[in-house]
Amino acid sequence: MCCPVKVKIPFGNKYLDAIFSVPEKKSTYGVILTHGAGGDMNFPHLVSLAAYLASHGVLCLRFTCKGLNIAYRSKAFKTVVEYLKLSDDYKLLGVFLAGRSMGSRAAASVIRHLSQEDDDDFIRGLVCLSYPLHRPKLQSKLRDEDLLFIRCPVLFVSGSADEMCEKQLLEGVASKMKAPKKIHWIDKANHGMAVKGRTTDDVMEEINAQVFSWLRENIELEHK
Repeated sequence: MCCPVKVKIPFGNKYLDAIFSVPEKKSTYGVILTHGAGGDMNFPHLVSLAAYLASHGVLCLRFTCKGLNIAYRSKAFKTVVEYLKLSDDYKLLGVFLAGRSMGSRAAASVIRHLSQEDDDDFIRGLVCLSYPLHRPKLQSKLRDEDLLFIRCPVLFVSGSADEMCEKQLLEGVASKMKAPKKIHWIDKANHGMAVKGRTTDDVMEEINAQVFSWLRENIELEHK
């Protein structure tokens, strides 16, 4: 199995706590993963996904950034992307940015801004777990502005009963997106991916397998 490597990533006058889940064989692609508004990088869903990806040969770097300010969270995410890009220990061809809930909004914001700044193709795609498209009961205000500008492939994994991402609304936004996109609905799951009658491990197995198969499709497409 992979071994976790703890690192501290400089961020302004502070440090971001992060953990690499490193595959046994050298990885050419990585995933950067972060948490939602609550919790940290040790949120069980993130730990599960990171371990799964590493055991299937994909490097995973997950990090903690507290704070409810989306601009601050995005800035931290960008710092982590630059850190991994310049890393001598892990020379990667590209990374996929991934986040849960608010973390996926931060990831989308980073991709939009980096794509406007430079043309390099280090960022290969975006994985949104429980993307918070709107506040509960506030469907009129959609947080879709970054999604509509993104060009790289995007995977959404959302619960069909997510109170912050109504099914029809996300499908409507996806239809307007320029990027290649896929939505995988977890049947009857809420925003926290809880499903009555299913264990957390069972739900995570479905999510992890979906994320990995999508990553593999997109990495293979690039090598054709």
